Amino acid sequence: MSLHDLEKTFQDKIDKEIKIEPKDWMPEAYRKTNLRQISQHAHSEIVGMLPEGNWITRAPSLKRKAILIAKVQDEAGHGLYLYSAAETLGTSREQMVEDLNSGKAKYSSIFNYPTLTWADMGAVGWLVDGAAILNQVMLCRTSYGPYARAMVRICKEESFHQRQGFETLLVLSKGTKEQKAMCQDAINRWWWPSLMMFGPKDSESTNSDQSIKWKIKRKTNDELRQQFVDMITEQIKLLGMTLPDESIRWNKQRNHYDFGEINWDEFWSVVKGNGPCNKQRLEAKNKDHQEGLWVRKAALAYAEKKRLRVTVKVA
Repeated sequence: MSLHDLEKTFQDKIDKEIKIEPKDWMPEAYRKTNLRQISQHAHSEIVGMLPEGNWITRAPSLKRKAILIAKVQDEAGHGLYLYSAAETLGTSREQMVEDLNSGKAKYSSIFNYPTLTWADMGAVGWLVDGAAILNQVMLCRTSYGPYARAMVRICKEESFHQRQGFETLLVLSKGTKEQKAMCQDAINRWWWPSLMMFGPKDSESTNSDQSIKWKIKRKTNDELRQQFVDMITEQIKLLGMTLPDESIRWNKQRNHYDFGEINWDEFWSVVKGNGPCNKQRLEAKNKDHQEGLWVRKAALAYAEKKRLRVTVKVA
């Protein structure tokens, strides 16, 4: 078949909602786009463990500690599923980890902000995971099969994370004056970075149109961001708190909430490595990688020993 025929067959499958599988022919740009998106998603899950893991030993109760441990473990699993999906596109996990540790690969800008108080664990769960869910539910229908299947379980677990975060803030919002202030402060600090999670505005998103044509994405950055604002603006009423945006108001004509302009200078600064915790996150990731070297070597040695035993029995 000619390249034109291959591309037409490929697009026809996508238009018919037939999943693209690893051994199927695909345009190189499709492979690279998926590899970039899936690996960055995996990196985000792994780096996202750092700001939360920081609070495991300081959780206010055994119950909260257990919940937070379970959440961090979930995120490690999400990274595993996603690295496995990315490997089907022809790269190795070792290469992806090396790209992350060297700073070559990107991860979500949201994880370059500090978690200063216990209320931040609630805000991260409610706002950050809430934003992630809107994007990830859409990815359950993405055109690349391994990615779509990995997202099904991830979305179920992320839904738990969001509920856990909201419940944490709900308890604080009904507590003492100091706890209420802590709750509001966390919301104030995490609101705008959460809006930035959806990426640049559509007019500056160079890959968005092609990704939608290939059904890698189902909605644009701005569509998802608007959906998030509409959802959170209603949910926050239950907390008795406010969002740090005086421009938020219901627009009857659009049937959506209007909201203020994001500080795009801050967004691009963080993306380029100049956020509050960019350097700290990479240093922590590299330190963990080096300290875990003996574990990886031991696991490989055990796997090889087990393989040799099986080989001897078969022989």
